[in-house]
Amino acid sequence: MYTPITGICLLGASISAIAAVGSVFEISSGTPELGMAVTGSILAASIPLTVIFFFTAVKNSR
Repeated sequence: MYTPITGICLLGASISAIAAVGSVFEISSGTPELGMAVTGSILAASIPLTVIFFFTAVKNSR
């Protein structure tokens, strides 16, 4: 069953996945706009957040 929490978690998973992909492209360019440390920390934080948000949404929808 769909609940508002499921939608919010899916939104969070989508945003954090986009942030992860953007960070990978920024790092692969060689000179990230925000610097290597900030972009790397965004990447390091967004990967587990994507997984947590997605599994929370799936578990909540069951």
